[in-house]
Formats: sequence, structure tokens, C-alpha cells
Amino acid sequence: MLDRTPPYNLEAEQALLGSMLLSREAIARCVETVKPEYFYKTSHKHIYMSIIELFDKGDPVDIVTLSERLSSKNLLDEIGGPNYLADLVSNLLTPANAEYYSKLIEEAALFRKLIEVGTEIVEIGFSKESLGEALDRAEKLVFEITQKRSRKGFVHISDALTTTFEMIDKSFKNKTGITGEPSGFKDFDFLTAGFQTSDLIIIAARPSMGKTAFCLNLARHLAGLPDKAVGLFSLEMSKEQLAQRLICSEGMIDIHNLRTGNIQEHEWPKLSRAISKLSECNIYIDDTPNISALEMRAKSRKLKSETPLSLIIVDYLQLMQGRKNENRVQEVAEIARSLKALAREIEVPIIALSQLSRAVETRNEKRPVLSDLRESGEIEQIADVVAFIYRDEYYNPKSDKKRIAEIIIAKQRNGPLGKVELVFLKEQAKFVNKEDFYNNE
Repeated sequence: MLDRTPPYNLEAEQALLGSMLLSREAIARCVETVKPEYFYKTSHKHIYMSIIELFDKGDPVDIVTLSERLSSKNLLDEIGGPNYLADLVSNLLTPANAEYYSKLIEEAALFRKLIEVGTEIVEIGFSKESLGEALDRAEKLVFEITQKRSRKGFVHISDALTTTFEMIDKSFKNKTGITGEPSGFKDFDFLTAGFQTSDLIIIAARPSMGKTAFCLNLARHLAGLPDKAVGLFSLEMSKEQLAQRLICSEGMIDIHNLRTGNIQEHEWPKLSRAISKLSECNIYIDDTPNISALEMRAKSRKLKSETPLSLIIVDYLQLMQGRKNENRVQEVAEIARSLKALAREIEVPIIALSQLSRAVETRNEKRPVLSDLRESGEIEQIADVVAFIYRDEYYNPKSDKKRIAEIIIAKQRNGPLGKVELVFLKEQAKFVNKEDFYNNE
């Protein structure tokens, strides 16, 4: 395999360089997409770099100025002299196809990079590092290639206005005020307008507040709608444990009784109906522990290509694996940035659960604030929405807010802050709209 000639396109390289010698517009169109290392022939790389240097300085770019530039670097003879530069121009019919030539050059370069990465992965396979580290390194190498193809450039404002108007028109027609993915909780959706495309939503709380239950309720509601699917990365609990919670919430069955097998005779029909309904929901669970951001990205893109993916949930942020040899604050910030980048890439909102620091327990006012985000670093800056879950009865047994969970929206980049009260049925791991709960009592 290593003796084979790697992919290249000398004709495209010559045509692009000739186009640049004939047209400054061709240089401007291609300079952002073509890197010097994309050229297979070393002399072409030297020519290209010299063209870019002249262009950046605002100097004329032609055979004379380019020859002088190459000569000053003792490269003119190496590239074939002025005659070779003249041939680049004379053999070209038109510079109008410069962007197409640049695409051909880039494709060949990325194929060569793929071969190079493949060789590196073979070496990694023979290394003595752990399997997890080896897989992480290999995945990172491949991911870097895909990143090179995912550039975005300027778009005219008219294009942005067109899509924006379509969103406004859709919102006007549905009359619900929900422009994103609905949570199933009316007051919460009123404040947020739903989970918006490409947003990173952080939901944080101290242990036992109901973080996982809340997100499972969100997943169940959305995945039960037509043409909706939810991807759930569970780093703390197994898929079986999550399934138990979903069954209890759906069938209103005591979770302790379900775990211990102490199910009453009258509960079996409810259990059966719950399993039947949940089986129809497009909920996809990955319970890989210590998953890396790179692995999560690859799995999410695959799920997006195979399902009508509408939401991703990560339970929870601090258990994700970041780069080694960094302090924890930087590591968590990097993970948060990678989740935000993923949300933008696949155009799906991502909810990441997060722990809160123990500082909450040391003060009189237990309601969380942004500074309580554990190992927060830049989390609050990166996130589009930050919401906290707080239950007063957990800290105050005599609280008059029995069963009430406050969902506190502490940050919302494009919306108001506020607080929503839901009923939390801890034994069934279920959150309910207050109005619905008290109307049905």
C-alpha cells in the first residue's frame, strides 16, 4: 500500500496557479480555501506562497513580479525559471474556473492526508498505550480531517433574512409561541419558546433535585411526538436504570417498588401499558462511561443521519472525558465548547446536565446562582441557556412548597429570565405542570 503513488492533480495545480497569475479576483476567491500544503508538487507550493505574499502586500501579481519574488528567496531556478511561469499562463484558457481547480486540489490533498492518518493509526495500533487512549488519538486524527471540510463563509444578508422570515412566519401560524422543540411544560415553554436549534442548554442542580428525572421527562415528551427523536448520552446510569425511571414516570409506579420487585397486582397492567407506549418513542440511549467529546460527536452525527434527531441530552457534563494534562476548569470549559460546536454543526439543541458546587450547602439561601456551577470556568459564557432545579422541601422539611420544584432560568441569551414551578413526584420520577396536577387531584 505504501509503495503506491498518492492522489494528486498536477493539471489542476498548474491551472490554479495560471489563473492566479491572470486574475487577482481568482486569488481572492481561492486564498481562504487553498492551503500551501495542499499542493503535491513542492515547486507549486513555492509559487503559490509567493503569489499570496505579493497579494497580501498589495503588489501586482504577474510573471515579472513573481519571478523577482522567487529569485529573492533563491527559488526561481528550483521552480523551473520564468519560462515555467510563462507556461502556466499560456496553457490556461480562462481563469474563470479557479474555484473548481481549487476544489480538485483540496480533494486530492485530503485523500493524501487520509492515507497519512491511516499510517499513523497503524502505528497507534502497535503502540503500548491503553485502548481508550489509542482510540481517542485515532478518532481525533480522523476528526481533524473532517473539520477541514466544514468551513463556513460569508452569506448575503438576503439569505439570512429569507430563513429568518420563514421562522417568523412559522411561529405566527402555529400560534403556540413555541419556535423550538417543546419541553411539555407550558410555563417553561412560555419563557423559553422551546429548545432552540443549535443552542447549548445547561441544566444544573445539587444531587437529589431531580436533574435526570427532569431530562427523561423532556425526552419522553419530545420523542413521543411525530417525526421526533432524542439521543441520550448517560455517563452515570445504565440504560436499564434509565428505562426503569421512564417506566415509573410513564406508568406512575413507585420506583422503589419496581427496583425491589415489590409490584402490586393492580400495577402490572400499568407496567405493561407504560412499556408499550415507551417502545413507540424514538429515544436512543448510549450509556458509554467516560465518553470523549470526539466520540460523542461522531455518534451524534451518525444518529442525525439515521433518525429525525431533534434533541441531544448529556447526563452529565463533568463525567465527560476531556484532554489530559489540563486543569479541570479548562477541561470542562473545553468540553462545553465542544458541545456548543456540535449543536451548531448538527443543528440540534443539546441539553447538558451539570453538577453544582458544595458552596450552595454552606449558605442560608440555597437557591443556586451562576457562580455555583461546579468547575464552571466558562460554562455560563458558552451556554445559551442556564437553568437550575431547586426544591425547597429538600432543605426545609417544614416548607409550604411540598412537591414543588422550581426551574430557575438564570441565563437566556435570547429571552427573559424567570422561574417556573412544577410538581415533582419523586417516587415516580415525574415532573408535572402544576395546573394539570391540581386539576386532576
